[in-house]
Amino acid sequence: MNKIKCIIVDDEPLALSLLEHYVEKIPFLELVFSTENPIEALEYIQNNDSDLIFLDIQMPDLTGINFMKIVGVKQKYILTTAYSEYALEGYEHNVIDYLLKPISFERFQKSALKAKERFSFQEEENTHFFVKSSGQQHRIDFNDILYIESIKDYVNIRTVAEEYIVLDTLKSMENQLSEQFVRIHKSFIVNLDKIKSIGTKKVILPEHEIPIGESYRANLLGRLK
Repeated sequence: MNKIKCIIVDDEPLALSLLEHYVEKIPFLELVFSTENPIEALEYIQNNDSDLIFLDIQMPDLTGINFMKIVGVKQKYILTTAYSEYALEGYEHNVIDYLLKPISFERFQKSALKAKERFSFQEEENTHFFVKSSGQQHRIDFNDILYIESIKDYVNIRTVAEEYIVLDTLKSMENQLSEQFVRIHKSFIVNLDKIKSIGTKKVILPEHEIPIGESYRANLLGRLK
């Protein structure tokens, strides 16, 4: 299993520092961003990969509950707060666990292990997803996908049989897909298993040719090896 990429959002500097220290002690966790400002965290999530957010609920600019409503199910959360009455509302979202301050390392470690189990199970089950397109929920098996294209605020998921226009981002798609997919252009993700050949500037798929961005070419060739 790859390391779980973590973000910490807590407006209390001492709590933030303690959580950073705890994450560094867990070998399967990787701290990629921490901040006292939830607005900064939202901006980071929009432009970078992450898996798990340690999120304080009581923050002045944006509460943790409202933060989760904005980000949605693209992320998983472990909530941290001094107020136990917020636990029930938090569990309505994609929450793995709830840590009541002050947080001991022993309790943090149990929560981290719970997250590891959740992500390990997700990897095992990661063969399909559901998307909403044309007013309906559609199951899409990863093996059927040829490529995914970004079109402004939407993505076009092109499968062997048809295509689905979905209100989402390419970054969000990357976070949901398995290792058989790779970004080859700022606007395209392709299924490695569907590649027939690779030219200097394009990838050949069944009945489709997809451009290769210069900055993505090395990663593509490395993945094929």
